[in-house]
Amino acid sequence: MTRTAAILVEDLYQEMEVWYPCYRFREEGVKTVFVGTGKPEYKSKLGYPVKAEADAREVGAQRFDAVVVPGGYAPDLLRRHETVNRLVGDMHRAGKVVAAICHGLWVCCSAGILKGRTVTCFFAVKDDVIHAGANYVDREVVVDGNLITSRMPDDLPAFMRETLKSLGQHR
Repeated sequence: MTRTAAILVEDLYQEMEVWYPCYRFREEGVKTVFVGTGKPEYKSKLGYPVKAEADAREVGAQRFDAVVVPGGYAPDLLRRHETVNRLVGDMHRAGKVVAAICHGLWVCCSAGILKGRTVTCFFAVKDDVIHAGANYVDREVVVDGNLITSRMPDDLPAFMRETLKSLGQHR
């Protein structure tokens, strides 16, 4: 059975935090779907384009086994869409893998899934995750059940190692 991972995209995404997970998933035979907020294409912080393959208004948690919330400034735009917050929250409540890196934790804050969880993130988002009820720790990767979090692009190898491992455990 082929697994499917949603990768959330919006303008000003961090290039490595979208494309590294995409290619690692594909290497492992996991189908990827770039899920946006309504536009056909989004530009990264450096202008690199990604084409949306689905709209958050038209997909649900039942379609995916995992969701990746990349960083950059995209999460501040993503969290403004209730459909994105609902997708991430529904994935979490269904016990599916929710993997967020860097500023991606902003979406997790808005989805209401951090209370009582132990997470890491980019240090500038630390106060937000604490105010959302999370226990913040400064580590390259943190796995708390089906929630996987990391701090920055340098953490991507550990982030994807743990995300792929969790994908094998949480169906």
